[in-house]
Amino acid sequence: MKKQYVSLLVILLAASGFLFSCGNTMNKNAGALEFDSIQVNETAHLFGDTAKPGCNITINFAYASKSSDEKLKDSLNTYFLSACFGDKYMTMTPEEAVKAYKETYIQDYLKDLEPMYAKDEAEKEDSASISAWYSYYKGVEGHVQYYKKNLLVYRIDYNEFTGGAHGIYMSTFLNMDLRTLSPIRLDDIFVGEYQEALTDLLWNQLMADNNATTRQEVEEMGYTSTGDLEPTENFYLSEKGITFYYNIYEIAPYVMGPVEITLPYEIMSHLLSDEKGVLIMNS
Repeated sequence: MKKQYVSLLVILLAASGFLFSCGNTMNKNAGALEFDSIQVNETAHLFGDTAKPGCNITINFAYASKSSDEKLKDSLNTYFLSACFGDKYMTMTPEEAVKAYKETYIQDYLKDLEPMYAKDEAEKEDSASISAWYSYYKGVEGHVQYYKKNLLVYRIDYNEFTGGAHGIYMSTFLNMDLRTLSPIRLDDIFVGEYQEALTDLLWNQLMADNNATTRQEVEEMGYTSTGDLEPTENFYLSEKGITFYYNIYEIAPYVMGPVEITLPYEIMSHLLSDEKGVLIMNS
């Protein structure tokens, strides 16, 4: 009888543990958000002539499609739309915004470039030599990089070519506190006069990433030749730590590409404050 009781108790404890675990899994992320995306890939040619140069626009926009909290869903989409396309689109639905942004890009391209191209074509015998300067493209991609508990990280990637030697590209990040429905800034997670100490940590990590022992060594590689190394608000939180993201030209020339410096939480512990409970140090 005792053996049966113990066996039954084990089964009940296991079952309750399973249900508790399932409940936590289902509810651990604020808003129980689900996401969808809208894709666009469209080309338009000058004067509607496929033999002439044109512009191409691609969009891959992720947005919150479902949530247990409609206010949370709508607020997030407002931030996503503003970050990807600009404030004039933030009151639109995702479908409306993507359509309007695409149409505006194409209309502006045709309006601005058709008169210039017609003039160049009339003045130059070899139209092929000018075609490359009028072949434009633009890409916008927004996607959810991380979503757990009260934190959501949204990444926006841009790339654009408007003639010249090469295109331009950049990435920006939104770290969203889902309880306050607001972006997380450095001042929200660091305490006191942290800037100088954090800058030293960034330098030390940059040197370690490049197997260098002095700042001069990394400077000779090209770092900080276009701008100073200092904490940037363009960062993202992850389970590894905080990654500070510097786009091309911010601290290094185009050829070196963007620079990412990840600082583990443990080396910043004396500077951090997690009063908002959004850091992922214990995830």
